[in-house]
Amino acid sequence: MTVVRTRFAPSPTGYLHVGGIRTAVFAWLVARQNDGKFVLRLEDTDKKREVAGSDEHLIECLKALGLNYDEGPDIGGPFAPYRQSERLESYRDWAYKLVASGRAYADPYSPEEVQSFREQAQAEKRPFLFREHRPATPPNWDGSQPLRFKAEPKAYKWHDAVMGDLSTGPEVVDDFILVKSDGFPTYNFAHIIDDQEMKISHVIRGQEFLASVPNYLNLYEALGFTPPVLATVPHILGTDGKKKLSKRDGAKDVMEYVRQGYLPEALINFIASLGWNDGTEQEIFSIQELIKKFSLERVQKSGAHFDERRLLWMNGSYIRSLPLDDLFGRCQTYWPPEAAADDQAYKNQVLSLVQERLKYLAELPDLTLFFFKDLPVDDKLIKEHKQLKKLSVEDLRDMLRKAREALADSDFSTDDLTNRLNDLLEKTGQKPVVLFSLIRIATTQAPASPALAETMAVLGKERSLERIDRQLAALS
Repeated sequence: MTVVRTRFAPSPTGYLHVGGIRTAVFAWLVARQNDGKFVLRLEDTDKKREVAGSDEHLIECLKALGLNYDEGPDIGGPFAPYRQSERLESYRDWAYKLVASGRAYADPYSPEEVQSFREQAQAEKRPFLFREHRPATPPNWDGSQPLRFKAEPKAYKWHDAVMGDLSTGPEVVDDFILVKSDGFPTYNFAHIIDDQEMKISHVIRGQEFLASVPNYLNLYEALGFTPPVLATVPHILGTDGKKKLSKRDGAKDVMEYVRQGYLPEALINFIASLGWNDGTEQEIFSIQELIKKFSLERVQKSGAHFDERRLLWMNGSYIRSLPLDDLFGRCQTYWPPEAAADDQAYKNQVLSLVQERLKYLAELPDLTLFFFKDLPVDDKLIKEHKQLKKLSVEDLRDMLRKAREALADSDFSTDDLTNRLNDLLEKTGQKPVVLFSLIRIATTQAPASPALAETMAVLGKERSLERIDRQLAALS
């Protein structure tokens, strides 16, 4: 059986967003479920569009998500090099073979002349085909001119692992550039050579390449290559569902999600489910479940909607499922600076309280700062509270004094605090939304917090009572 070898072959032309990395996730899953190899190849032949540092960024993204590749530009492999700019000799060799077989020729036209051909076709309301302008006696190719493929137009039928059975007529097959005048190959040429030489078994790529497949099939035949399995994944659409998600429309850098504390497992789960499901209602998959269940045949043919709210929900679900020790290890760089003086045991107590509310790790400072720092009394918290703002200052002080008296005798265990708080409800005749909100504001000076008894138990008796005293003083 053929060894499954998939590849992710991005161009280093800027940061990587969700739409760009989905093909990497799909290719990685196919390789892993078949005990195959996942290859990273950098297609860096378009020097005009290349952005400095993009190659390192692409590698950083893959490693941050745990999409570890078996071969690549930084780790080598049996088919190195894995940068197209370092494979120019191979492209030249294959180019000369095509010239020798009569399937490639030097393009003698200037860009202006080619543009005039396009404009003529447009004026005559017909498709532009370069093959209608082939020179009768092209010059010898010396590398200073573009090298074009000499197509042999024909109808094609082929099977796409996602799109199913496809076909086109001969009218879409045309002469295209193989090697540019700067000596660098085009994507249309280089990727076919690379995939052949690197023994790639599956080519998974975006819908924008589908129209070019008949030309690729024509070139495969001219080179004598057997095409790999082709899989075309549909676009990821923006939140409005009307057009392809792109950087121009605010698609975020993958590393931005990583820096905000989105878990790699959640990101892979979310990205894999953009256009794919296993036929059930299940939405949360472990990495091993994804590897086992993923299949190209179940990738939908229509565009997938990008919904960041769903990613947020999914990430929160992953965070809640983590063992506390695991979560603590991932939170090391997210604690507020004020937490530096506290030990791990205390921070573990804090983390256990906010784990249920944490949607991404960068929320940790906002959710926990009051555990590590005495925040100034914020009058707005009472004045803008829907229930508390209706009460007089005297009523607020009276409630808070009674609460302090009841809490002063507590051992500040969660159970004892819970009992005392419930007794206070009976004695004051107040609803929890009133009494508990007042005590919570006094002890945290935050708009929200975990359960009140648990929060005060972690804060401790001395700190909690001191904060109530400060609130009482502010109310006077």
